[in-house]
Amino acid sequence: MTHEELFQILKATGLPVAYSHFPEGPPSIPYITFIEIGSENFFADDNVYKDIKDYNIELYTQYKEPNVEKVLEDLLKANELPFTTAETYIESEKLFQKIYEVRLI
Repeated sequence: MTHEELFQILKATGLPVAYSHFPEGPPSIPYITFIEIGSENFFADDNVYKDIKDYNIELYTQYKEPNVEKVLEDLLKANELPFTTAETYIESEKLFQKIYEVRLI
């Protein structure tokens, strides 16, 4: 899967989506950002045999919103993107941040 394909999947949530950040400032919540956080490439014969990139998908909400999370999680599952999650409250922003870590192969 490519970066652009992931972007299209995230846009299917109907939420505002941007890579890394929204240059003009964050939109109204909820919204999603995503960023490449590294790679775990597969090597063979001293070459990169398969590109494997790790991404964080960050969902921002004012309150805990299980229905919004379900929409995103269902899309990830439907596109066979296994994920792990972590959640935190950002006091300075008064927002919940739920991070989904996915791997694109």
